[in-house]
Amino acid sequence: MNIVVCIKQVPDTQDIKWTEKGTMIREGVESIINPYDEFALEYALKIKDKYPDTKITVISMGPMQAKELLKLAIAKGADEGILACDKKFAGADTYATSATLAHTIKKYVKDIDLIICGQFAIDGDTAQTAPSMAGHLNLPQVTFVTDILSFDEKGIKLRRETEEGFIDVQAQYPLVISVMKRSDEPRNHTIKGYINACNTDITVACKEDIGIDDNLIGFKGSPTYVSKSFPPHFERKGEILTDEAKLLDIIREKLKEGK
Repeated sequence: MNIVVCIKQVPDTQDIKWTEKGTMIREGVESIINPYDEFALEYALKIKDKYPDTKITVISMGPMQAKELLKLAIAKGADEGILACDKKFAGADTYATSATLAHTIKKYVKDIDLIICGQFAIDGDTAQTAPSMAGHLNLPQVTFVTDILSFDEKGIKLRRETEEGFIDVQAQYPLVISVMKRSDEPRNHTIKGYINACNTDITVACKEDIGIDDNLIGFKGSPTYVSKSFPPHFERKGEILTDEAKLLDIIREKLKEGK
């Protein structure tokens, strides 16, 4: 099988700081692989566990430092990495990002069976990139995948989450899926994998290499933009009670209210 996993470099949300104007301070903040994309890679690796001849290509769009995260994915078991990197890609929204990724896949990866993406990115949470990319590639898609129930070289059975519950879907290749987090944690890299990653060159592709039109990338290719960003505000109220009788009265009142 031939699998592509799309990964995104995101700031570690546990270390994000904000300016007075509500913008994120990215300088000095550690970058990590988007956690949902870690699970996307794990899904691909589980398929490779059963079919060792499976080839996994990890692709990202971002600055040169994203090469290190692609190397980390290779250390976990991926075979090769491709980075779409060009100043002209800067300022891309989800539509322009998906167009860039789709053109990169068309250019560098042939005979694809499966493209796996994380359902969300923790720095945006839009869940739009994978579906939009499927549209650019004219491929069917399954979103909100919570588990791969079975698979073979012809097709795959998936469980996806819906507003009403869960539904099982049988799909044929080629296919784009976007996955949720799993109950089990993604695997760590091995020493052998780390050595392999050190000896594997990451392919870096600019706009000219990909052959994409200026009107599809960066600010120019983005129909949307971020007008404002801000940290969530949590308001917590508490009351310290020393009177047990008063506490019991409050509990009884809440039970009457059905809370």
